[in-house]
Amino acid sequence: MRAVLVGVDFGKGDFFASLEELGLLSKSAGAEPVAAVTGKRASPDVSLFVGTGKADQIADTLADLDAELVIFNHPLSPAQQRNLERHLKARVVDRTSLILDIFAQRAQSHEGKVQVELAQLQHLATRLVRGWTHLERQKGGIGLRGPGETQLETDRRLIGERVKMLRAKLEKLQRQRLTQRRARQRSETFSVSLVGYTNAGKSTLFNHMTKAGVYAADQLFATLDTTSRRMHLGEAGNIVLSDTVGFIRELPTQLVAAFRATLEETIHADLLLHVVDAASPVRDEQIAQVNEVLAEISADHIPQILVWNKIDLGGHSPGVEYDEYDKILRVFVSARIGEGIDLLRSAIATCAQLAHRPRNTTACSDS
Repeated sequence: MRAVLVGVDFGKGDFFASLEELGLLSKSAGAEPVAAVTGKRASPDVSLFVGTGKADQIADTLADLDAELVIFNHPLSPAQQRNLERHLKARVVDRTSLILDIFAQRAQSHEGKVQVELAQLQHLATRLVRGWTHLERQKGGIGLRGPGETQLETDRRLIGERVKMLRAKLEKLQRQRLTQRRARQRSETFSVSLVGYTNAGKSTLFNHMTKAGVYAADQLFATLDTTSRRMHLGEAGNIVLSDTVGFIRELPTQLVAAFRATLEETIHADLLLHVVDAASPVRDEQIAQVNEVLAEISADHIPQILVWNKIDLGGHSPGVEYDEYDKILRVFVSARIGEGIDLLRSAIATCAQLAHRPRNTTACSDS
């Protein structure tokens, strides 16, 4: 599907890096970006977000390039989305809906699918004017509506019932995950979680270290479901390494909440390996974004090692960097070609051994 991307520069952050990321997100969702319309504003237009003149420009671009989809690099209110679709006579998707759509395509596990559907329902509940006939079909349709109930009220009730059922499912899955975690804690197994910006190379690194065969690709959100594997690190003994979902700037709040059960693998880890794309020109901003989400899920107190990945593309050499207190700060690796992996395994082993010493001494840097 041919799509026109729209980005408005409000003077905050790296606008062009964010727009480039929108292009990658669009491709990950299966769209074909054919043009980008940009502009500057002090604040969004209440009705059309971009203003009438810019909306006319988007409409002309759609017609000239025979595109049928408009993707905004911003969250839109329900009214703005409706007004834009009427004005442009094309389907309009905002950044939040785009990310939710990618998650819906990629979720593999039962838990992942439940979490995605919950997030989608919470987001789309504000857009009920579109009609939720698929929910009626699931429930039987005819005879469903109560006395005096409008279509909108019926849809709202159906969504409420579905959300309640999904939350109950998630709570059950969360209890199962807690039981597994307690079993690991009883055996005093050192737990390590890979975190990082989406497409930083976490799954490639995970596969190289554990031979797990997890799906890894050069695309955003290739991994959605947490995968854990046991590893043996010599004198440090066994550890459990977990691969988690990638983070992204302006992650929809519905996803932060819905994916809390998955992200709890991160919250309860003894050590975080914060994987960074060393070749990215905006790596510092990406590090900040990940740390921001870690703070949101109360995982910012866990010791972490920065793993500078893709050094074969970024002009770095394998190595370990320490801070002024002799704590491991960064390890430079290339997961793709295997450079520096032994150094990383050694760093994890050191942290695992020291974590069991009195006073919880650690050789790893605090986040």
